[in-house]
This record gives sequence, C-alpha cells and structure tokens, in this order.
Amino acid sequence: MTGSDATSAAAPVDTSRPHPARVYDWWLGGKDNYPVDEELARKILAADDTAVRGARANRRFMHRAVRTLAEAGVRQFLDIGTGIPTEPNLHQVAQAVAPEARVVYADNDPIVLRHAEALLHGSAEGSTEYVHADVRDPETILRLAAESLDFARPVTLSLVALTHYLGDAADGDDVHGLLKRYVDALAPGSCLVLSQVTPDLNPEAVGKAAGLFARSGTPFYPRSLGEFSRFFDGLELLGPGVIPVTGWRPDPEDVAVQAEGIVPVYAGVARKV
Repeated sequence: MTGSDATSAAAPVDTSRPHPARVYDWWLGGKDNYPVDEELARKILAADDTAVRGARANRRFMHRAVRTLAEAGVRQFLDIGTGIPTEPNLHQVAQAVAPEARVVYADNDPIVLRHAEALLHGSAEGSTEYVHADVRDPETILRLAAESLDFARPVTLSLVALTHYLGDAADGDDVHGLLKRYVDALAPGSCLVLSQVTPDLNPEAVGKAAGLFARSGTPFYPRSLGEFSRFFDGLELLGPGVIPVTGWRPDPEDVAVQAEGIVPVYAGVARKV
C-alpha cells in the first residue's frame, strides 16, 4: 500500500479523551485502545448491553454488503470512517471476490493512520489506499480518493456506524446535506452502504449510551427509521430495504445473532440510478 500525501505526517494521538474508533475497537475485542477508551466502552456496555453485539453485527453487515456488491460487478470502494483494522477488512472481502478491486479508506484518527500504513495491503491486481481526513471535508477526501478511483465509473461509498457521530443542520453538521455532497459526486450505478444506531428498538438503553458519549466529548445522534431512511432519498434501495442490521441478507451466523436479542442499528444499501 502507498498512502496519499495526506498521510505523510501523523497527528499526535490524544489519549486524554476517548475516540469512537478506539471505543469500537474495544467492543470488537481489539488491543488498539487506551484506558480512557476502555472506560467509556465499559460504561456504555453497562448502560446498553447490545453494544458489543451491535459492533460485531455492523462488521458482519459490512462484509455481506461488500461481498454482495463485488459479486454484482462493483470494482471500486470508498470507505469513510474506516476504524482500526479488524480482519477481514473491506478490501480483503472485496478482493476475495474481485482481486482487481480498488479500495480507498478514509479516517481521521492517527491510530487508524498508523495501522493503515502497516496493515492495509491489498491484492497485487488491485489497489488499497488510505486517506487521513475527516468525513466533514468531502472535497479533500474525494480529491485524494480520485488519485486511485475513477469517479466516472461506479463506486461503492460506505459509512458503516459513522453517521450517528454526525449531527443535523441545527448541530452544525447537516449530515444529510453532507451525504448528498458525496453521493452527488458518484457516477450512476454507484452504491451507498450505511448503518446507524437507532432509538426505535431500545430507546432507554440507547438514550443512556448517547448521554455517556456526549459527556465524554463525543456527540452521538441515534436516528429513527424515518431519519435514517432520508439518507437514501433519490436512490434505489436494494432488497430487503432499510432493516435492522442483522436482517440485511443474513448469513446463517447472523440468524444466530438475531436469536441473541435486539441490535438497535438500522442498515441499508442503495444504488444511484
């Protein structure tokens, strides 16, 4: 892998406050987190016992969605909010189907950057690149991603378990407008892959988790089915549509997870026509 110019100088790691990517890493059983991340992860898990199940269900959803789209012929992927590498990563899933697939990751956590440089090696036939940038800066991400991806051809854009860290217009983020800027840059035939925590399925526990995130300095925005579905306005949803994450084209292991209890996360995949 060769990183873009944006990765040439890693920002210092702030260990004084938790970071969502490292909290998520702890839930997934990873080791690339700090005591401040583990403390918040444990507090949220105590308030919402679906947190670990949800993190792992999100990963499995990403695997299924990427595999589905690669099998359908998509050969380019832009994954924003990559997180700390946990195998199999998106490029490994895509390139297992199509070795020539081209993948660009983007994240703003310096720890993710360090691991990306060391671990995200793609197939010889394809390419795997990393952009160190924030999702709120689509111009930079799209410009740097265009060094590896051809935006005149279909690209799968994935933001898995990311939009619940972005606020609405009243919060200064306008996450729906932000997503539209990305989608507008994609060619017809491109796809959007999303998952998002919702209060609909477990409101009390999700509300407590959101409060813990907010008090740690990380605003958290669970969204209803209607609010989440708005992300797909103007796009053609793939079956089974917007659905709890474990129900999106489940493999047998996902059916077993469904039996363990609810996962308050919605997921969907849609195509730009």
